[in-house]
Amino acid sequence: MGQTRALRAAHQIGVSRRAGEERSGPQPLNSPIRIGLALGGGFARGIAHAGVLKIIDQHRIPIHCVTGVSAGSIVAAAYASGATPEEIGRAGCSMRFSDVGRWRPGRLGLVGSERMSRFLKRLLKTYRFEEMRIPLGVVATDLFTGGPVAFSQNGPVFDPIRASCSYPGLFQPVHHQGQLLVDGAMSMEIPSALARQLGATHVISVDLGVPALSAQPRNVFQVVNRCFQILQSHAEDNWRRETDLVITPDVGGMAWDAFGYGAQLVEAGEAAALAALPDIQEWFPRVEPCAA
Repeated sequence: MGQTRALRAAHQIGVSRRAGEERSGPQPLNSPIRIGLALGGGFARGIAHAGVLKIIDQHRIPIHCVTGVSAGSIVAAAYASGATPEEIGRAGCSMRFSDVGRWRPGRLGLVGSERMSRFLKRLLKTYRFEEMRIPLGVVATDLFTGGPVAFSQNGPVFDPIRASCSYPGLFQPVHHQGQLLVDGAMSMEIPSALARQLGATHVISVDLGVPALSAQPRNVFQVVNRCFQILQSHAEDNWRRETDLVITPDVGGMAWDAFGYGAQLVEAGEAAALAALPDIQEWFPRVEPCAA
């Protein structure tokens, strides 16, 4: 969407600051600003992250680090590796479920995610954490302990991303170094705390919300999905405490598998980021021109 349409839509987008705080003012000139982006999950709706990144890049907002869970981990890894928002958006718009999953019913899940590695090889510019252009953090969930497992320092990225995207009951868990790992959003809906650990002084969380459901779920997957949404809503304060600004693209009406609406999802991300720009720009000191 062009900027004019995005600006008209921006007033409809939720942009919220850290609870209990006033809008952040400009920082002192000697205080470095290190912005961390924390990207939430949403499966196909994760394409909206590309629109957010597009506006951030266009307005030259420097990003110190990027973290992600579930679909957000794919976008975060692609951006950290050097892929442009346009490349990420095109990959998302052309992506189909078969690119990342293959129906293979088993005892622990219905879908295997091995195909995701091939998809990531085409999208990412480099495949190891230590080779990323900016620090990258990916969160999965340990199925035994229920706690988050953070990946950020070194090693291959494919298995951590596959694990972070392994929605329980649908995707089979990923075995990694003795752990059985599933979707990172089960333990950390948005990885804002990990962005702080990677050195961010200011954290922008991108929350894709939940897809709209009919009054009565129509299948088992919708029942399980709604249960997880209820659990995550009770833990929302955790990630918001580590967040300075929340960007919420208007994608609530999109289904989890709405890959055919990629262009609209990117547009929603653009509009939400444009609405947030004034708040982000206030973090940076204004340099007054020298008197003649």
